[in-house]
Amino acid sequence: MGRPLDPEDLLSLEVPGDPTLAPDGRHVVYVLRTSDRSSDTDRRALWSVRATADGWGAPARLTHGAADTAPAFSPEGNRIAFLRAGDGPAQLHLLPVDGGEAEQVTRLPLGAGAPVWSPDGARIAFCAPVDRSGERSEHAPLVATRLGYKADGAGHLGDSRQHLHVLDVATGAVARLTDGDWHAGRPAWSPEGSRLAFAAGTDPDADLTARTPVHVVEVPAELPGDAPPAGPLERIGDGAGTAGPLLWTRDGTALLVVGRPTVSVGHDGLLRQPLGGGAPVDLAAALDRNVMPGGPGYPGGLPQLTRDGGEVVFCVRDRGCSHVWVTAVDGGGAPRPLVTGADVVVAGLSVAAHADVAAVVLADPRTFGEIAVVDLTTGGLTRLSAHTRGSLPDVELAVPQPRSFRVHDGTEVHGWLLVDPAAPRPAPLLLDVHGGPHNAWSPIADAAHPYHQELVAAGWAVLLLNPRGSDGYGREFFTGAVRAWGTADERDLLDPLDTLVAEGLADADRLAVTGYSYGGYMTCWLTGRTDRFAAAIAGGVVADLTSMTGTSDAGRALALEFGDALTDPEAARAHSPLTHVHRVRTPTLVLQGGADERCPMGQAEQWFTALRTRGVPTELVLFPGGSHLFVLDGRPSHRLDYSRRVVAWVREHVGSPVAELVGAP
Repeated sequence: MGRPLDPEDLLSLEVPGDPTLAPDGRHVVYVLRTSDRSSDTDRRALWSVRATADGWGAPARLTHGAADTAPAFSPEGNRIAFLRAGDGPAQLHLLPVDGGEAEQVTRLPLGAGAPVWSPDGARIAFCAPVDRSGERSEHAPLVATRLGYKADGAGHLGDSRQHLHVLDVATGAVARLTDGDWHAGRPAWSPEGSRLAFAAGTDPDADLTARTPVHVVEVPAELPGDAPPAGPLERIGDGAGTAGPLLWTRDGTALLVVGRPTVSVGHDGLLRQPLGGGAPVDLAAALDRNVMPGGPGYPGGLPQLTRDGGEVVFCVRDRGCSHVWVTAVDGGGAPRPLVTGADVVVAGLSVAAHADVAAVVLADPRTFGEIAVVDLTTGGLTRLSAHTRGSLPDVELAVPQPRSFRVHDGTEVHGWLLVDPAAPRPAPLLLDVHGGPHNAWSPIADAAHPYHQELVAAGWAVLLLNPRGSDGYGREFFTGAVRAWGTADERDLLDPLDTLVAEGLADADRLAVTGYSYGGYMTCWLTGRTDRFAAAIAGGVVADLTSMTGTSDAGRALALEFGDALTDPEAARAHSPLTHVHRVRTPTLVLQGGADERCPMGQAEQWFTALRTRGVPTELVLFPGGSHLFVLDGRPSHRLDYSRRVVAWVREHVGSPVAELVGAP
């Protein structure tokens, strides 16, 4: 028997990610994240695993930088392009795979973005920030004429915009290809290497409409150097929807785009968009699942072609887990599963250009993620790393058990329960509400919420539910809380508690609730609707939807979710937790990143002030410099402190009696 996980273990944990596979499928390079206690930062280095005559070798460290990310094999497989940040912003570097020193190949004032090799290996495309105003004093006034003037994790953008650049590998020349008051998305090379496709909201009112069309730009045979950016953009399709990551079909006649044909709340599809015009076709429509290109807190991987170009490999979310599927590029036949399972999550994907193999990062209930390769023809899976076991050799993780509940209207609500079978019953229980709202809990080992494991070891039960609005249960469920935040999904969270109390598993007098982002919203909402909780911890708070619309960096997009507070202020008020704050009696801890632009600090301050004014036991904790995602990639000390405060708060306050419902759900 091993020991339970302690939050302090986070500082020893090694987590792999961002794999890239050599064209022949026999060499995987990936990023390994570790924590540095002395500098209170995360460190990232490149690691490597090579195939041998009788299998695969052991992982070995490839680079020794403090912040090496975004590796990409060259088409020849002899070099790796990657980003390295040092004293300044991240710059592109090249590394020979057979050894040698990394060579810095860009020196851009604001840094470079993830590298994308041209088919012939002669050029690398990437996005990079450009200050369109030229030299600007850090004390100069910031002027905005459009929304989108700030971004979580970056703060106020001023005149900085992301634009396409191309590096000539042989000469080191870098040319910028686009310009404008908009941001270019990740580029994709055409098969012949003369064009780049990318998504961008280039319309003058794109900040209001959220339309993000696909564009194509010619790449000059001779890079323009310091000359003005390259020629006109060609818009592909009708431009009425939202586009994200994309790639070209092998014959160059169409693009495969992760996105939606209209601006709406719903699943992202895998859209085949003909370059010659015509309506897009969703290659993933038959699955009724959300296509997952991957991102912080939203595991998945970028779609990629198989070696013959006839199929595309992509990720979707299913019942909380991210899986890998394959489907024909021409739309013929049904998609087929490649990596699935009720307790596995894929958080990275790379497909070999000249072999039937893909590399993934695969997590499950006992690992925080390991590198694996999968045979595209048989689905056979080979795990290549064991970083969890290596970094936490004596830790035994509590494994979440799947649970399904029928709530008041007959809807099935699925989730997981963590509990020690040997713990006394009924147990104190923590309900943890996920963010999004279109995210989802999964049963894998969770480095972002170590307090789950600590509480279970102390005899608690932890309930993780995926209520209406959660991802992985079909489009109808996904949109089930649109313009009905709180009212549509509160019973999805409360009714299962009644079931567990009736079963004798949970103690009705020792219930606590927590959540972050949308989970922070629901924590505030629920404590204003019922006082059945003896303690609450709200993180990344949303308290007032009206002010949220105008101050969040995603305020206009979120308005699609909860309604436009400017045109329907009463609806915004009705669904705002602040409207019900006068009913709150639950002792509440408020945890907030000090530089959060997604759920701005004022939201947490409003909630804390209202509770303090009413005499409700409360405490506000601000994490300096913390963005909205600091709970995932902020300072290790902040992530550790967050977890410790959750445990301390519930231990202090749970056990006091609670009363009946204050407001009927």
